[in-house]
Amino acid sequence: MKPKSFVPVVASALLCCGAMTLVDGVIMPGYLIKSLLKITLFLLVPFLCSVLFGEVEFRSLFRWNKKGILTALLLGGLLYGVILGAYFAVSPFFDFSGIADSLTQTAGVTRDNFLWVSLYISFVNSLLEEFFFRGFIFTNLKKSSNRLLAYGISSLLFSLYHTAMMLGWFSLPLFLLVLAGLFAGGVIFNYLNERYDSLVVSWGVHMFANFSINTIGFMLLS
Repeated sequence: MKPKSFVPVVASALLCCGAMTLVDGVIMPGYLIKSLLKITLFLLVPFLCSVLFGEVEFRSLFRWNKKGILTALLLGGLLYGVILGAYFAVSPFFDFSGIADSLTQTAGVTRDNFLWVSLYISFVNSLLEEFFFRGFIFTNLKKSSNRLLAYGISSLLFSLYHTAMMLGWFSLPLFLLVLAGLFAGGVIFNYLNERYDSLVVSWGVHMFANFSINTIGFMLLS
């Protein structure tokens, strides 16, 4: 994209994240409605931005890289173990029961539909977020500004975007720890996207992160 696209990309990202924060934290529709709104925003806005402010070759974001796939499997498996290990390490000291209540009351996620929700989160939602935060925000900010700013803005938005859905889940110290972990995750995903010039690798690792979160969610709902 052209250098002048920096402001439109950041403004579009803030608009989408702000809209989803309103949906998650205030409107709180059922999970199906929320997912459809997110899909619409995270796909439509980047395409509109690319049409108005420059050409973006979205297909090039999905280059297949065999070495990268192996990296995704190894790093993803490690991340799965780290997240689960962290949960078991802190669970004796923090009360996580509010998460299950929040999922049921605000999003309509129950044991009966959790399998389908978890499959969507792991495979579809992770790809949608990679396309939006890495393929759209990070990739285009690198072209229109500089690498450090692209890392910072995309990772910060990625972490802050998740705050509305986590309100009331944790105590403040644990909430800040999770927020820092999300920011670090955003940096890692950006690096993988940059290193392999493809969303496939970061998407694979993101899926494993969601596998671990879904595993924890299943235990809490049980």
